[in-house]
Amino acid sequence: MSRKFAKVAKTKKGVPKKYLTGAKNKKAREKEILDTREKYKRGEYINIKKVSESRAKQAKRKRKRKS
Repeated sequence: MSRKFAKVAKTKKGVPKKYLTGAKNKKAREKEILDTREKYKRGEYINIKKVSESRAKQAKRKRKRKS
């Protein structure tokens, strides 16, 4: 018997909405996730360091509080 996973909210293109939270540009992040997914499925090389850096760049920055 296989394990059942809970249903999650997804975008029209099938990316879980949770993956897009905190992004400056949600469409750009979604496109990058879908491109990486396709490359993985085709067995192409994925530069993990580059992907990680681009996702970190897309994140919103937290403001420093003045004390």
